[in-house]
Amino acid sequence: MIEKIKELIEEVEQFKIDTKENAEQLRLKFLSKKGIIAEIFSEFKKVEPAQKKEYGQRINSLKQKVEEKLALAQEALEEKFQKQNDIDITLPGPNFGLGSHHPITMVTNEIISIFSKLGFTVAEGQEIEDDYHNFSALNFPPEHPARDMQDTFFIETNPDILLRTHTSGGQVRVMEKQKPPIRVLVPGRVFRNEAISARSHCIFHQIEGLYIDKKVSFADLKQTLMYFAKEFYGEKTEIRLRPSYFPFTEPSAEMDVSCSICGGKGCTICKNTGWLEVLGCGMVHPNVLKNCGIDPEEYSGFAFGMGIERTAMLRYGVTDIRMFFENDMKFLSRFKY
Repeated sequence: MIEKIKELIEEVEQFKIDTKENAEQLRLKFLSKKGIIAEIFSEFKKVEPAQKKEYGQRINSLKQKVEEKLALAQEALEEKFQKQNDIDITLPGPNFGLGSHHPITMVTNEIISIFSKLGFTVAEGQEIEDDYHNFSALNFPPEHPARDMQDTFFIETNPDILLRTHTSGGQVRVMEKQKPPIRVLVPGRVFRNEAISARSHCIFHQIEGLYIDKKVSFADLKQTLMYFAKEFYGEKTEIRLRPSYFPFTEPSAEMDVSCSICGGKGCTICKNTGWLEVLGCGMVHPNVLKNCGIDPEEYSGFAFGMGIERTAMLRYGVTDIRMFFENDMKFLSRFKY
């Protein structure tokens, strides 16, 4: 057996390595779990006690020879590769394309930037919400028909837990923890059990605003939204407020802006009306203030909310909401700075 190890050492010394494949071949043959050295070690228990010391030394010598051979070969191959691929470091590097923010992120950041000039700060809600903060605290009593306005994803094992249908729950949590004055924006992703089409999706993004203080009026709401519209859609933009209904505001309104595509004359984008609906708003309902521990006799406030996807579609002329979720690089590359 010792003679066999001597022969193997000679074989290793004569083995020629000129490629990575040759090196791997030598490693597998001698150093793998089923290689020659492992096989020789398994025979160690059969060796006579008087020969065990020499046998062990021969095995270690063989293993050392293989490892040295592989190390030298690796060094030589790397040096050879480097010479073949020498790079002139003074030359300009490759022009890798830079990424950019997603259009939804860009629109969200722009809206936040506009309202931050009015003193609004940003708060984050939670996507998995409970029924109280998503509905009850916002003046949606149990079995109230208004709950049917939003098709909700409830957690099957606990019907009190759901995926939030709007970011208003974040506003409730702010009012519970913070005393007025409150001036806050709550952006985030929301979920509704709706069929996916070019105009709607089961996942989308909202940003809602809330202002609570003494003597806040509907005039304050109108002036705030007018400022936003002119900053976001252009100085010539006009707004109109139409009566509407939301359980958590009274009075409530829908806000339209004059169509920037046709200048209010009428086109296919605004369905020939000259107006585009962009958000819902209203004065915070006294019941909502009471539920959050705020005295409606002392404080009043307004709230508004808009869908980011719809706002982005109007801003960039996108006709299919699904494009925002498909990660199509050709589509997203349009929004690079």
